[in-house]
Amino acid sequence: MKKLITLGLTVAMAASLTACGSGSDSGSTTAAAGGETSAAGAENNAPADNGGAASGDTFKIGVIGPLTGPAAAYGIAVQNGADLAVKEINAAGGVNGFMLEVNAQDDEHDAQKSVNAYNTLKDWGAQAIVGSTTSDPCIAVAAESSADNMFQITPSGSAVECVAPENVFRVCFADPDQGTASAVYIGEHKLAGKVAVIYDSSTTYSSGIREAFVKEAANQGLEIVADEAFTADNATDFSVQLDKAKEAGAELVFLPIYYQEASVILKQASDKDFAPIFFGCDGMDGILTVKNFDTALAEGLMLLTPFSTTEESSKAFTQAYVAAYGIEPNQFAADSYDAVYAIKAAIEKSGVAVDADYSTVCDAFKTAMTEISIDGLTGTGMTWNAAGEPDKAPKAVKIVNGVYEMQ
Repeated sequence: MKKLITLGLTVAMAASLTACGSGSDSGSTTAAAGGETSAAGAENNAPADNGGAASGDTFKIGVIGPLTGPAAAYGIAVQNGADLAVKEINAAGGVNGFMLEVNAQDDEHDAQKSVNAYNTLKDWGAQAIVGSTTSDPCIAVAAESSADNMFQITPSGSAVECVAPENVFRVCFADPDQGTASAVYIGEHKLAGKVAVIYDSSTTYSSGIREAFVKEAANQGLEIVADEAFTADNATDFSVQLDKAKEAGAELVFLPIYYQEASVILKQASDKDFAPIFFGCDGMDGILTVKNFDTALAEGLMLLTPFSTTEESSKAFTQAYVAAYGIEPNQFAADSYDAVYAIKAAIEKSGVAVDADYSTVCDAFKTAMTEISIDGLTGTGMTWNAAGEPDKAPKAVKIVNGVYEMQ
């Protein structure tokens, strides 16, 4: 049965606005009681198929995301965030007297490979899934986990369809919420009157945000002077899109796209002496880590994000993350960290046994998730509704002197 999809973010909330381990590993397992991360894949960890029942004295959490390839900054951050949360929880005594164990598998930002990763984790004995990291793979895995009745919480799969099944929840905001909130923020803060949009029509993520943004822009008195698409097949030359935006007098360019393409757009805009305000969403997080990218080109760029390392509440996490992985965390790491703590809270609320099969866990968590509240890195007093959507306030950050500053 499909859930009714509801928006977890209201326009009123919007007014308050909104990596790295080795990318060559095929997966990782964190041992219980704060053990070290290894490059062990599922072959070394998967027990014989036991019909979904857990074995041993640990609760097993599977993580799925792109650990290699162009989207690896997202997946590695999700892997690291989950890993750090598990280590913290285990070091503090675990959950209800037992430890957590996490196994991360690479999907290379590919839907079929994400399903393969899910099946590997199911064979390993996973009782809950954190993932998939990106939207299209998440939708593919959600279809499988729904059929199996496996609990799934995606840190960052923002497409509406990601949480359509009753067993799937998310930490991030849905695409329509991000598009609506962006338009509201730009309008209420009077950042610009004439706005251009450059989006990737080949991705559910970008198209969904763009559609909601354009709809809300009319309510905010924003004039869309250029609305230009590209696809994954031609994401290297944005001359046409930028020329149209510049010629139309765009004061702000809205980029509901991933950071890799955004880094190219910023470079090509600079070459054209085109310097509007650039404004993105959560997929923009990671732009400061692009190899060989001149980060000075991102100066002044704004984006919606539920997390910033500059917040007082994020400092302890940021310090621990840097110590463990040698790089500052992005919002994907924070989303994943919060996802693991949501699972911890759901275990505590439901009282599910450590050796419960994944279907029993899923049935218990469907109710427990609507009854818990956590003070996470991405939201204080964060709750979830039965549609799987989070309720928390978004935030906006601006890149100033090479770092994010809360606005």
